[in-house]
Amino acid sequence: MKSKFQLVYEELANQIQKGEWKPEELLPSELELVKTYQASRETIRKALKLLSERGYIQKIQGKGSVVLDRSKIDFPFSGVSSFKELSERMNMNVETDVVAFDEVKPNLDLQDKLQLTSEQYATRIKRVRKVDGERVILDKDDLVSSVVPGLTAEISQNSIYEYLEKKLGLIISFAKKEIVVEEPTDEDLALLDLDGFTNVVVVRGRTYLDDASIFQYTESRHRPDKFRFVNFARREQL
Repeated sequence: MKSKFQLVYEELANQIQKGEWKPEELLPSELELVKTYQASRETIRKALKLLSERGYIQKIQGKGSVVLDRSKIDFPFSGVSSFKELSERMNMNVETDVVAFDEVKPNLDLQDKLQLTSEQYATRIKRVRKVDGERVILDKDDLVSSVVPGLTAEISQNSIYEYLEKKLGLIISFAKKEIVVEEPTDEDLALLDLDGFTNVVVVRGRTYLDDASIFQYTESRHRPDKFRFVNFARREQL
C-alpha cells in the first residue's frame, strides 16, 4: 500500500504532466497543500522533495515550489551518471537501441584516448536514445575490453555502469568532459530525428576507475532542443 506522501506526489506529478501547472508557475504553498490533501506538513514536504528529485519542481527559498520545464532534460555536466540513472531520476519515457556492438583493434587515435597498446582490444558500442518516441541522443562508447569482460549488447541496452559496479565490482570514480556544438554528421542525420536542426551538442569525455586508470571514452551527441547542461559551482573564498 502506498504511503500518503507518495499519493500526493503522484497526483501533483500527474497534474504537471497534463499541463495543469505550467513551467515557471508556483505550486500552492505547503499550508495550502496541507489543507487540500488533508495531510500533515511533513507528508507534504516529503511529496515536494520527491517532485524536486524527479525534476518536476525547483524549491526556491522565499518563493516556493517552481514548476520546471520538462521538455528539456537537465544533464549534470559535472556528474558521472548513467543514462538509466538519469532517466529514472527524472521519470522519463525512454528507450535504448543498440545499433552497433563490436570488439576492435584500436587505431592510433583510440590508443591515445584509452591509453592502449596496438595489441589490446576495445569494445565499441553505439546506442540511440529515444525520449518520448523521438531519437534525440546518439551515444558512442569505446571501452577497454579487458576491463569489461562479459559485456554484451543486451547488457549495454540496460546499463553498462550497473554491470561494471554490481557484477564486476568496479568503482567508477571521475570523468573529464568537454562540450561543443557541431554540424551533424551523416551518421547523426541517419540515426537521429533532428527535426530540421542544423547543429548537435556534443559531449566528449574520458571516465576513470578509482585507481585513476581510464576505461571509457565516450561521445554523446544530442539534439539541441531537448537538453540543458547544468553544473554546480562555488566561488572560492579569497
